[in-house]
Amino acid sequence: MILIALGANLASAAYGPPRRGLEAALALLEAEGIRVDARSRWWLSEPVPPADQPWYVNGVARIETALSPELLLERLLALETRFGRVRGAPNAPRALDLDLLDYEGECRAPSAPSGLTLPHPRLEGRAFVLKPLAEVAPHWRHPLSGRSVSELIAALPPGEALRPLPEALD
Repeated sequence: MILIALGANLASAAYGPPRRGLEAALALLEAEGIRVDARSRWWLSEPVPPADQPWYVNGVARIETALSPELLLERLLALETRFGRVRGAPNAPRALDLDLLDYEGECRAPSAPSGLTLPHPRLEGRAFVLKPLAEVAPHWRHPLSGRSVSELIAALPPGEALRPLPEALD
């Protein structure tokens, strides 16, 4: 199972408001030979850490690809760039954020030659990742801790504002 997180809190010049941009990103992944098996509903979340910027639209997709984890990450980053993302300040607003959460349970330390860390090092404490992940992979277990997604959700600290995005709202 390969899982990616999607997020945006800025409109994309080419694709419009965040939800439309995220849906366009999924279609563009398909055009790259990355098959989307399942997608969570879209969730609305406050920036983490709290900041004076628009709230995010977030989701998780379960995908299939013959690409290696490194090549997949390269494609994800290229797609972010296509949407106008410029990496600079951490946690800055963005029109597209794509994170490789898990690649078939592989575990890689940050010191791996590619710089790729698997599973994603910060997914455990993020409601905006775990709740959509539970929708597309309810039986998923963290490859390092062995904890189920429902256990990870139950362990989340209170307070992170997150709610399903109504269908009529962009």
